[in-house]
Amino acid sequence: MPIARPLLVAAAALIAPLTAPLASAQSIAVSGSSTVFPISSAVAEAFSEDTRTNVKVESVGTGGGFKAFAKGETDISNASRPIKHSEHLALAAAGIDYVEIPVAYDGLSIVTNKANSWARKLTVTQLRAIFTEGGATTWNQVDPEFPNVPIKIYAPGEASGTYDYFKEVISGKNDKYGALRSDMSKSEDDNVLVNGVAGEAGAIGFFGVAYYEENRDKLNAALIENADGDYIGPEAITIEDGTYNPFSRPLFIYVSTKSLERPEVADFIEFYLEEGPELAEEVGYVRLPASVYAVAERKIENRESGSAFMTAEGEKKHGSTVELYQ
Repeated sequence: MPIARPLLVAAAALIAPLTAPLASAQSIAVSGSSTVFPISSAVAEAFSEDTRTNVKVESVGTGGGFKAFAKGETDISNASRPIKHSEHLALAAAGIDYVEIPVAYDGLSIVTNKANSWARKLTVTQLRAIFTEGGATTWNQVDPEFPNVPIKIYAPGEASGTYDYFKEVISGKNDKYGALRSDMSKSEDDNVLVNGVAGEAGAIGFFGVAYYEENRDKLNAALIENADGDYIGPEAITIEDGTYNPFSRPLFIYVSTKSLERPEVADFIEFYLEEGPELAEEVGYVRLPASVYAVAERKIENRESGSAFMTAEGEKKHGSTVELYQ
């Protein structure tokens, strides 16, 4: 599943700092997840070519995107996880209603250096031994059959939805399995993580599948033991059918209902739902079932606000995207 490199390069030209609240009626501001950034950038590029509307896309992490969204600085927030209750409350306090739109599937890839010939298959228990506080510092501490090679960890920043998702799997609720270690080398820039892992023989890291696909020549993606005891890698078919668990997930955009009153924003979202599935595949992700996009169209048309992935009490719901997003 190759990455459409020209789209990513051209999309970079769309990045611009967001230094003031929304101004121009013909300008659309998008910010948030670095994982969703390639999809929204590709859609923004295609939309801008068709309409000459200025769409600015910024990559600041899911948490940073929601903060800008709550300040009214953006029309759309990219997110690599469902909105948190605290973020929902911040938006409510600011008088901002939103429509939640899943846009693609992603597989969080656990990557190692090309020289790493020993950790081609890993269990979640082994990942906990590596990534939790006080964990292994050399590979032979993870498995005695592994070599005595120092482990260097590269991870997304704590504002990243990818970090949140990984933490949920590895640490468990209320850090049941231990807090994530504090000595990881963190960055909001996934390319920094790629280069870090590629530069050290004992390195390990994690990020969205698109960045692995773009760097297959530099990195290995470990096969991860799933709930059935099978070792599965992050491929389109395994992400879509759910066998790449527990590290497959939906990706989202959140659009302000007030912004939707502006024709250019409404047109952009309509364009996103029409062209986004194909463009998501072009930049390395997996399209959702058609039924999910149909529900999104209904929610946009009826301005149905709130999250389908959170209870009225603010607890996270568990289940497939198709089951929850109704």
